[in-house]
Amino acid sequence: MLTVRFDDLGLQADDLLLDMGCGAGRHAFESFRLGARTVAFDYSAAELKDVGGLFAAMQAAGEAGTTPGWLAVTANGDALRLPFADNTFDRIIASEVLEHVSDDQQALNEVFRVLKPGGTLAATVPAWLPEQICWALSEEYHAPFVEGGHVRIYREATLRARMRQAGLEPRGAHHAHALHSPYWWLKCAVGPTNDQHPLVKAYHQVLLWDIAQIQPMGWLTRAAERVLNPVLGKSIVVYARKPTGTR
Repeated sequence: MLTVRFDDLGLQADDLLLDMGCGAGRHAFESFRLGARTVAFDYSAAELKDVGGLFAAMQAAGEAGTTPGWLAVTANGDALRLPFADNTFDRIIASEVLEHVSDDQQALNEVFRVLKPGGTLAATVPAWLPEQICWALSEEYHAPFVEGGHVRIYREATLRARMRQAGLEPRGAHHAHALHSPYWWLKCAVGPTNDQHPLVKAYHQVLLWDIAQIQPMGWLTRAAERVLNPVLGKSIVVYARKPTGTR
């Protein structure tokens, strides 16, 4: 389930891409499949172990691009102090990361530092309206009530302002995953960790049909998302560019 559109990011084969805060690696896997040299970076060494294993399996099965090699960074990586040299990456993805970190401006400053001039960033955060409803429904959903939870709610204009302050040039944007908003509202209403509630389990099955594109439900869910995304999209994606001629 991808949030970022790689065409909008401008990804090309042989680009060096950083998936900052990669989690389980969904965007890292797709960039690798498309032929990019991919660095999966996360604070959790445990998750990166699984990511690295799947990278190796993809390469062995011939399911990745022709670029040799892959790299997963596992040394307790911190988005506020990226362990990379200036002007290293052609593309950076920061998907559902900035709402978790203590200093999102510093994280974006680091993105600017390690991104090459002319390189592009795709940053995704929870969209304002769906997130407001989640926070209102459950204190267990967000920090400080849950460790590692969301620490702020973004409007698109706020994220764009943070990008500009870091020196980046914000560009296009879009919403994604509208069908996931009601799912999370339902989870927050019954308890965010209550995955066994009958309604939660039933809605989760609908999302699985969507992810797997099982017909005819897959077609219906995709059509519904296209219509609902501008209003109910769970995530907002903003693309930005590091100006040429900068350091």
